[in-house]
Amino acid sequence: MIITKTPFRISFVGGGSDLAAFYERSTGAVLSTSINKYMYISSHKFFEPDKIRTKYSQTETVDKLADLKHPILRTVLEKFNITGGIEISSIADVPGGTGMGSSSSFTVGLLHNMHAIKNQLASKESLAAGACEIEIDLLKEPIGKQDQYAAAYGGLNVIEFLPNGHVNVDPVYMSLENRTRLEENLVMFYIGNIRSASAILSEQRKNIGAEDKFKSMQEMVKLVYELRDNLVSGNLNEMGRILHENWILKQSMAAGITNPTINEIYQMALQNGALGGKLLGAGGGGFMLFYCPKEKQAKLKEKLSGIRQFDFTFEQDGSKLIHYTND
Repeated sequence: MIITKTPFRISFVGGGSDLAAFYERSTGAVLSTSINKYMYISSHKFFEPDKIRTKYSQTETVDKLADLKHPILRTVLEKFNITGGIEISSIADVPGGTGMGSSSSFTVGLLHNMHAIKNQLASKESLAAGACEIEIDLLKEPIGKQDQYAAAYGGLNVIEFLPNGHVNVDPVYMSLENRTRLEENLVMFYIGNIRSASAILSEQRKNIGAEDKFKSMQEMVKLVYELRDNLVSGNLNEMGRILHENWILKQSMAAGITNPTINEIYQMALQNGALGGKLLGAGGGGFMLFYCPKEKQAKLKEKLSGIRQFDFTFEQDGSKLIHYTND
């Protein structure tokens, strides 16, 4: 049996600049961190050597690879020429469609697992680039590149997307004390409404062609470097202001990013200690993140007590192979 463990991520600022419609015209960038919530992919020999069994939100047992309904599983198994005698299962700490990059964590973890089956070493770059190829190039998903790189590399990073298609991953170096303070000042809530980001991202990709929206995205990219510099310098409360500026700009990019309920929660948080925040992922639901100094969090949590709080910490490792046996 082979098991891989791949983290989910939180993107702070710059989301959307990882779409080709933007970075092919102007370098994109996001500042994100992986967190201690994971996608686990296990594989082992299936009793029936001429069949494939997959277990995710549903179970499939097929005679032919082409009959697999799950597009990522089908495409990755084709890539590795695995045609039978295997069972693959996935378990996740967080449901899909909630803004933490679950689809890309699945793809990165699956690729890592398949490399292990073939006894191939897989670098973080090869896993990230391979996942982009699967999701964007082959499956034509209207998504960007940030999730794949965050899942593969792990850690707190500025991830840059260059016009030539290359991606740079630059760690944000903070003292242990400041990193701990930053974690303590972040509060996340699960507001529900699991959704697909595809429609919002498709509209956002189309809208980037408009000059005003393109300039708004450029402003969000500038905020990435402003946030990085403040985090490195220990000016942590500036994160609240920057998150708020990014949230205002983000709402102009596409319809469906927010709604009256989300706006009400956001305003309530600002009135009760939060300095800024954002909705994770493309928009429409999932998780909301707020920067709120630790000493003010009791009031915030009391005011939003009807919404589930979700605890997390940062993680540093990216996708890992955690179990390997040949039997």
